[in-house]
Amino acid sequence: MQAKHHQWRRHFLPPLRSTKLCRCRPRPRLTVARTKLLSVSLCIVLAFGVEAGGASAGSAADQFVYSGFAGANVTLDGAAVVTPSGLLELTNGTLRQKAHAMHPAELRFREASNGTATARSFSASFVFGILCPDADACGHGIVLFVAPASYDLAAAFPSQYIGLVNGSTNGDPADHLFGVELDTDQNNEFRDINGNHVGVDVNSLVSVSSTSAGYYDDDAGRGVFRNLTLASGEAMQVWVDYDGEQKRVDVTMAPLRMAKPSRPLLSTAYDLSTVLTDVARVGFSSATGSFNSRHYVLGWSFAMDGPAPAIDIAKLPKLPRFGPKHRAKLAEIIPPVATAAVILAVGAIAVLLVRRRLRYTEVREDWEVEFGPHRFSYKDLFNATEGFKNKNLLGVGGFGRVYKGVLPVSKMEIAVKKVSHDSKQGMKEFIAEVVSIGRLQHRNLVQLLGYCRRKGELLLVYEYMSNGSLDKHLYGGDQNHDMPILNWDQRFRIIKGIASGLLYLHEEWEKVIIHRDIKASNVLLDNDMEGRLGDFGLARLYDHGTDPHTTHVVGTIGYLAPELGRSSKATPLSDVFAFGMFVLEVTCGQRPIRQSSNGDQLLLVDWVVEHWHHGSLTDTVDARLHGSYNIDEASLALKIGLLCSHPLSSVRPSMRQVSKYLSGDIPVPELAPTHRSFESLALMQNEGFDSYVMSYPSSMVTMTTMSSPSGEVIT
Repeated sequence: MQAKHHQWRRHFLPPLRSTKLCRCRPRPRLTVARTKLLSVSLCIVLAFGVEAGGASAGSAADQFVYSGFAGANVTLDGAAVVTPSGLLELTNGTLRQKAHAMHPAELRFREASNGTATARSFSASFVFGILCPDADACGHGIVLFVAPASYDLAAAFPSQYIGLVNGSTNGDPADHLFGVELDTDQNNEFRDINGNHVGVDVNSLVSVSSTSAGYYDDDAGRGVFRNLTLASGEAMQVWVDYDGEQKRVDVTMAPLRMAKPSRPLLSTAYDLSTVLTDVARVGFSSATGSFNSRHYVLGWSFAMDGPAPAIDIAKLPKLPRFGPKHRAKLAEIIPPVATAAVILAVGAIAVLLVRRRLRYTEVREDWEVEFGPHRFSYKDLFNATEGFKNKNLLGVGGFGRVYKGVLPVSKMEIAVKKVSHDSKQGMKEFIAEVVSIGRLQHRNLVQLLGYCRRKGELLLVYEYMSNGSLDKHLYGGDQNHDMPILNWDQRFRIIKGIASGLLYLHEEWEKVIIHRDIKASNVLLDNDMEGRLGDFGLARLYDHGTDPHTTHVVGTIGYLAPELGRSSKATPLSDVFAFGMFVLEVTCGQRPIRQSSNGDQLLLVDWVVEHWHHGSLTDTVDARLHGSYNIDEASLALKIGLLCSHPLSSVRPSMRQVSKYLSGDIPVPELAPTHRSFESLALMQNEGFDSYVMSYPSSMVTMTTMSSPSGEVIT
C-alpha cells in the first residue's frame, strides 16, 4: 500500500513550472557538475510543465486531464462536437438526439490477484453544464460511463435511455456497464425518484442507488445539505471515486470553484469486479427527448489507483447562454423618401398587417391563461404545415384532417389534427384533460404536445410518427408494394409495447386514464417500428380509487365491450376488451368485424374460438406470414386475445396480469369458453349502442359527445 501511495503521489503532484527558474540570474561560479544538474532539472521542469491539446502531455498511460477540449484527441459520436471555444458539446437542442464522447485509449480496470480478477480503484472528475429553457421540462441528462470497447453504442436509444442502452439491452448483465447519471427527467419506467437526481447505474438505468442533486456544505457544517439544480445553466463539478479495497462508489458534487466537499453526496457499496471487463473505455453519453436541452462538458480528468488530476478551472471555456441574439445596429440611416411614397408604403403595410392578423386570428379566453405553456400559436402551426397544404396531409376521416408539420424554431416534426368544436360548453374541461394527458411520458404512447383553438376549429398537436399507423401495415401490404408485411417479431413486440402503455395509463400514472378507442388505426409506429398508442381524443381521466362518470358510449364498433351497451360506463376492463380484439387483429391480420360474401357480419373472435374448439388455434395466424412465426408466442397471443375479449368483464385480466402473461412471468389461465358465451357477443355488439357509434370510424362524432365532470352531456 505504501509503495502504491508513493507511485500515484509521484504521478499526480502538481506540475512544476519553469517560469520562476527562467527569472533567476546566472551565477558566475557554477561548476561543470552543477551546470549539468541545472540542465537536467530544466528538462524535467519543461517535461512536466508543458500541456498540449488540453490533456497533460506528461500523464501516465492510465490517467489524463482535459482543462477544456480545444485540440483534444477525444473520440466523438452522434451529435457530439468540440466548439471553437473548447466546449465539449454533447447535444445542441435538437429533439430525440444522442451523443457520445470517449477518451481514445483503453484503460485496464481489472488485475488478477490470487487467480481472481479484481477491479482497480479509480477516480474521475468533470465539470458540466445543462441548459434548458425550463428546468422543469428538460430531458434527459448526462451519464459518465465505463463500458467494454466492443460495446455497441450505435444500438442505444435517445430520450429516457440517455443514449446508453435500449429497451432490450437495459438490465442485461452481459453489457458490463457502470455509470453515474445526472438525470433531469423523471421516468417511472426506471423508478426515478424525481426529475433532478444523481444515480449509480450498473447494467441498467434503474439505479442501484440515487439521491437528489446537491452537496454537503463544509462551511455550514458537514451535515447541512444544499440543493443543486442540474439544468440551472450553471457549471458544476462532479467527483466519482471507486475504492477497490472497500468495494465502494462515492459520488460528490459542488458548484464550480468550490473545493470538493468532505462528505460525498452518494455512497454505495458495490463490487465492480463482477461488472467491469479487464480492459474498457470511459466516456460520456447524453440524449434529449421531447424537450429542448443542451449538454456540455467543460473539463474532465481521470486516474487509476489514485485521485484524478486537478482540472485547471481558470482554463475552462464559458458556457453559452439561452436568449435572443443581440441585433446589430443599423449601419446607415435610410435616406428620406418622398411623401407620396411614404403614404403608399404605410398604406400597403397596414393592409398586409390586417390580412395577416385575420389569417392568424385565434380564440382565447381568460381561463386559458393557466394552460399557456401547452398552447401553440396558430401562426406557428400554420407555418409548420405550410398553410395546411394538401401535400402535408397525412389522413382524412370522420374526425377531421391530420397534417404533418415541422415547428419553425425547434425543427421538431409534429402531426396536427384539425377537428370542429363548439366552445360554448365544456371546452374548459376538455382542454384541462388534453393538458393533463400531455404530461404522460412513456415510450409506447404518442406524446400529445398541446392544442390551439381558432374560430370553429380545435387543433391537437402530437409527436410525429414516421412509419404511420399500424392498420396500414396490416392491411395495406398486399396493395402497396412499398409497404412490406409486418413479420411476427415486429407484431409481438408491438403487442407487448401497447400492453405496457395501457398498464401505465391504468395503474402507473397519477390518475387512471381510460383510452376508450384502442384499435390498430390508433397505434402508430416510430422510426424503430415500435408501437405507440395515440389519439387520446376520447380518453377519460379520474382519480385512483374512484369510479368514472357515466357518459355516452364512444369508440369504434368491433372494439366495444358488451357491458357498455347496458351501463354506458367505460372502465379499465372495457379497455382490456378492446386490447383483446386488437391482439387478435394483429395476430390474425383481420379486422374484428368483416362482411361475408352474402352480406353477413363475421366476428373475428367467434372464428378464433371455433378453431380453438377444433384444436387448430394457430391456423388463425395471418396466412401472409407463410408459417414464419414463433408458434408458442402466437398461441400465447391468441389465448390472451380471447381472454381479454371475453364477454364477461369479471373474467378479463387486468393489464398488469396481461403484461406478466406476455413476459412469461405467470402462465395464462386455461380458459374453457363455451360457444354460447362468445356467440352472444355478436348480439351484444349491436344492442344498447347509439347509431353514431356504429359508424366506422367514429372518432369525430364521439369526441364531440363527451360528458363534462358534472355528468352533463356536451353536444
